[in-house]
Amino acid sequence: MKKVEVITRPEVFKELRDNLFSIGIGGMTVTEAAGSGKQKGVEGLFRGTTFEIRVLPKLKIELVIDDEKVEEVVEVIQRTCNTGSVGDGKIFIIPVEEAIRIRTGEHGKEAII
Repeated sequence: MKKVEVITRPEVFKELRDNLFSIGIGGMTVTEAAGSGKQKGVEGLFRGTTFEIRVLPKLKIELVIDDEKVEEVVEVIQRTCNTGSVGDGKIFIIPVEEAIRIRTGEHGKEAII
């Protein structure tokens, strides 16, 4: 099993969720986040004063999936989230040793489907 963490723009979430559902990925955790990278933030103007916003709103989407689905999931994420601009986000793939469904006690693959 792998945990796929995606940090991306909030405006792509609905399309990404729908595209993941279409390939059989339904379980995910979504968290509002803020961050900066190469994008480094933007300048804003408020009541005549210029200010810099050093972190920008992002979403962190976490999926725990079977190893066989990783390549397909990454392809869907890249295709959906890529605008070609700085700030499109990152994908992290992390090994998961075990998963246990609390309600039933199921382990492994059965706990994540």
